[in-house]
Amino acid sequence: MNYFTVSEPVRASFTEKRSEFIGYIAPVRNNEDAVNFINSIKSEHRKAKHNVYAYIIRENNISRYSDDGEPQGTAGVPVLDVLQKRGLTDICAVVTRYFGGILLGGGGLVRAYSHAASLACDAAHIMDMRLCHRIKISAEYTMYGKISYVLPDYDTITVSSDFGQSVSLEILVLSEKIYPLIKEITEITNGTADIQDLGELYEDFSAVKRR
Repeated sequence: MNYFTVSEPVRASFTEKRSEFIGYIAPVRNNEDAVNFINSIKSEHRKAKHNVYAYIIRENNISRYSDDGEPQGTAGVPVLDVLQKRGLTDICAVVTRYFGGILLGGGGLVRAYSHAASLACDAAHIMDMRLCHRIKISAEYTMYGKISYVLPDYDTITVSSDFGQSVSLEILVLSEKIYPLIKEITEITNGTADIQDLGELYEDFSAVKRR
């Protein structure tokens, strides 16, 4: 099963009625990562009126948020809602607010915090993390053309290639496609290719154009 997260921390900001809202988003693996990220933003913005946050983590199915002094339901929940609607996980968002002296009202706060979180999401590279296998294929040079021709049919990602005495490729292939791929490579090389399964893992397939 796949999931979506971001590749690296990003920030985005805007001003609403003299209040500055700065949205941050970062990938996190567990509760400790999320807390550390939140604390780092709070430390950077000690003079800010509010540092609202929300995070979602696959490990132990964690979902948390804080209004950090804003009226209940006007800050943390809207930020969490943005993350959920975007289908993101292993993710932490913090929205810092420097109060500009003009009250926004409940609806205005909801819109502002949602907008700041959305801007941060828009600025991030969204990764499509899919369960896959890393496999190593070793074959004679005469077989390289046949192998490289069929790889795109299986939405593979080439991790490395070594052209020494023989051709050695390390590729990522989606878990549901590994056995059909191995079968085809075995057939087109008449069983001469050596194929090693190096293990199952999650990797980003967002750049792959599926066939």
